[in-house]
Amino acid sequence: MTRAAAPRAADLLIVHGRVFRGFRAGRPPPLGSDDGPPPEGAPTAIAVVGERIAWVGDSGEALRAWCGPRTEVLDARGGLVSAGFDDAHIHLLEGARQMDDIDLSDAASPAEVGSAIRAGATEPSGKPWVVGRGWMYGSFPEGLPTSRQLDLLVPDRPALMGAYDGHTTWVNSRALSAAGIGARTPDPPDGVIQRDPATGEPTGVLLEGAGLLVERLLPVLSPDEDLAVLRSAIAAAHRSGITAVQEAWTLPADVSVWRRLAERDELRLRARLALPMKPDGDLAGWREQLAAYAALTLPLRRGRWLTAGILKGFVDGVIESGTAAMLAPYEGGHSSGVANWPSDQLAAFVSAADALGWQLELHAIGDRGVRMALDAYEQAGGSAHRRHRVEHIETIDLADIPRFGRQRVIASMQPYHGEPSTNQATAWSSRIGPERVSRAWAAGSIDRAGGTLAFGSDWPVVSFNPFLGLHVAVNRQTPDGLPPGGWIPAEAITLPAALSAYTLGPALAAFAERRRGTVRVGLQADLAVLDRDLLAEDRTAIAGTRVNATVIGGSVVHHALA
Repeated sequence: MTRAAAPRAADLLIVHGRVFRGFRAGRPPPLGSDDGPPPEGAPTAIAVVGERIAWVGDSGEALRAWCGPRTEVLDARGGLVSAGFDDAHIHLLEGARQMDDIDLSDAASPAEVGSAIRAGATEPSGKPWVVGRGWMYGSFPEGLPTSRQLDLLVPDRPALMGAYDGHTTWVNSRALSAAGIGARTPDPPDGVIQRDPATGEPTGVLLEGAGLLVERLLPVLSPDEDLAVLRSAIAAAHRSGITAVQEAWTLPADVSVWRRLAERDELRLRARLALPMKPDGDLAGWREQLAAYAALTLPLRRGRWLTAGILKGFVDGVIESGTAAMLAPYEGGHSSGVANWPSDQLAAFVSAADALGWQLELHAIGDRGVRMALDAYEQAGGSAHRRHRVEHIETIDLADIPRFGRQRVIASMQPYHGEPSTNQATAWSSRIGPERVSRAWAAGSIDRAGGTLAFGSDWPVVSFNPFLGLHVAVNRQTPDGLPPGGWIPAEAITLPAALSAYTLGPALAAFAERRRGTVRVGLQADLAVLDRDLLAEDRTAIAGTRVNATVIGGSVVHHALA
């Protein structure tokens, strides 16, 4: 435990819990962090003074030495107390804007998808468009859906339904017409308009950036509406124990939304914004863009709640639609997917940004995409101190696993993407075959090889509930316990390692480990109080965990204890 003379009474005391301090990958957990019952002397209390942790130790001593007449005492009731969860890869503003869209994530068949769309389209909203999100590729076993199917469900208005991963857009005929998309419409540089091979007419499926041809026509929220939905999303994040987020794609125009909330002192969530890196123009134009980004983010460089300094690029697409870049062709076909960048251009853009002090995060899902990202960082030469990141890493070649540790590149992964449900896993696995599937979401291998894991959700792609991701990372199963023994169990990690990947790992990815990510004296009091001691319970209980309290900067922002 950590002792210090109490200069004054604590503002907040958390007592009668089990404190998980957190630890780096590859290092043994500190006292009280191992699996099983807490050892004698493990800390059970935290004292907070102002915005920081002032003391960690025994509950009895805390109540004697730190409790004053104005101290707020929060009884953890035996639950685990850890650093707050930091979602290392999320689209919080985008998800906030979609919270009223039709939710298709639970629809497991064309009939169920149709029922959900029909019900949502008949609600008296008065909106000119019908918009839904979250359909799964496995819900359409006969192949991707078509505009004709959507025309039957929504005949009177343009309709747009985004796939769960955000990389495939399904629209009806009215939406195609509104966007002027026909047989002679060229594919955009960063996407594909799927066409009927016999007629050349669009089928209603738009891959990758082609979806923007229609999405740009959707009604936009007013500035005040943006603030309102973002506040709602932040409150929901608090209920899940999330105290920090790292926005994985922030358009320059959206920086002002975040700044307005921060300037009103209403953000109450540590947020870091990643600006886009696109394969547009030449290197001179990219340097000009970087100068504009530097000016835009200068006020955020030392922000209390809002920071920047990172760029996001897409190396490839997704496996389900065949747009992820693979080293060998997809099963039953000749295509190896799509790389959004020529390798030399990617390396040049990364090197230019690296030389100017920017951190990079590159979306790379296929094994070739992951290799391209690692190669670009290696050529830049600055990854060891820039802490560049690779996002997703759904499958990886064996030769590239140790490169994360060797090059000190952060493995930013979203374990809940790898939930082995029939709807999700079948469509994914069938595209790449068993050999490449054996390296699916290889968190265990990357961790053992010395890489740093930073977990997130990618919400609104999937839920940002961290316990769903923790469950998959540790058990490699659905919440119902399938398959028995876990899916590719060699890639599971321990619960302490998974907790650290949701707390310290993201802090390291954001250069914030001296401020948050572990429970240490002097760090920001950003904490989550759980309703159970996860380290002492059966691992199958992880997914059902609830958050009893969330503390950010010493203030209780969520309290579910009666």
